[in-house]
Amino acid sequence: PFSTKFTSTSFLSVFSISLKKVKMRLTSSLRFHRQNNKTFLRIFMILVLSCIPGRTNLCSNHSDTRSSLDSLDLEGYITFDDVHNASKDFGNRYQFPPLAILHPKSVSDISTVVRHILHLGSTSNLTVAARGHGHSLQGQALAHQGVVINMESLQNPDIKIYREKQPYVDVSGGELWINILKETLKHGLSPKSWTDYLHLTVGGTLSNAGISGQAFKHGPQINNVYQLEIVTGKGEVVTCSEKLNPELFHSVLGGLGQFGIITRARISLGPAPHMVKWIRVLYSNFSTFSRDQEHLISKKKGFDYVEGFVTINRTDLLNNWRSSFSPNDSTEASQFKSDGKTLYCLEAVKYFNKEEANSMNQVRCESNHYTLLDQILTYRKCGCFVGN
Repeated sequence: PFSTKFTSTSFLSVFSISLKKVKMRLTSSLRFHRQNNKTFLRIFMILVLSCIPGRTNLCSNHSDTRSSLDSLDLEGYITFDDVHNASKDFGNRYQFPPLAILHPKSVSDISTVVRHILHLGSTSNLTVAARGHGHSLQGQALAHQGVVINMESLQNPDIKIYREKQPYVDVSGGELWINILKETLKHGLSPKSWTDYLHLTVGGTLSNAGISGQAFKHGPQINNVYQLEIVTGKGEVVTCSEKLNPELFHSVLGGLGQFGIITRARISLGPAPHMVKWIRVLYSNFSTFSRDQEHLISKKKGFDYVEGFVTINRTDLLNNWRSSFSPNDSTEASQFKSDGKTLYCLEAVKYFNKEEANSMNQVRCESNHYTLLDQILTYRKCGCFVGN
């Protein structure tokens, strides 16, 4: 059998060695914990001090940044006090007050501010947002403690229209679509695609998509742009198109302002209609509503504008739609039971010349073919009501 003998001397030596090892381990363990405690305390103090206004560089940087922005040589100007209107957008879901608002008078002003913020580096925590008429829904036009650029200040009274084989208009990114339409109509032209509400900026709608009732024929507004001028995230002013810097061109269009700020756009134009026939159809049944809409946009020689939307009828039909239907429709409207219901509406428009006015009001042609108006009138028996 295996046996081991320890003498008293050997036992003491082994015991003393073990004690030394224990002491060494305890000492190293204590040092480790002390170092960890010091590190923890340092981190804790930094976090506490960062929450105390005026005690750290984080807060002093705030005033330094403001001073540096205020010292920039600009054609326009920067405001720091009256920032309430730039704290919210049309969606009204978020409220983020900016540090400053830039009111540019030139593209150079925008470029200067963006380059300055880039030069400050990440320690400034400044962000930039271009704001047109403030109709974004998810806070895209907001910059919390950053710089909001008021693009409407960039409006240029010189709207340049070029009547060529493919006519176009050259406009500022801060120009309103209503002003473009008024100016182009003087030349017998108009944008091929626009939004329902025209008091929006060019840069704002092109940063989203610009969808309306003409989109099924001409595509959204971003499909009708020849060229853009962009201020990039580095403050560079770049011209782009499908052939020149195409990647930037397609990224900015519908890019929600994340790839650059649109400062100028070249927009496709087409012949403006002399007259229009506008028809509004109300439905109480969604299936019929959606089926009719698909039918109308599928017609090759049908309407030039088709759009649908949903509304809640809070009063009665005539009071709710008084501006849409003529007094001659009152009898038929009274037969359309809709009080308190969710209603579905189609708006359809046909462009025509003056000499075609009589045919637009006919229900049927002599050849027994349906007119454009009759495309909708035939659906009256399916729970809808037509006004024109």
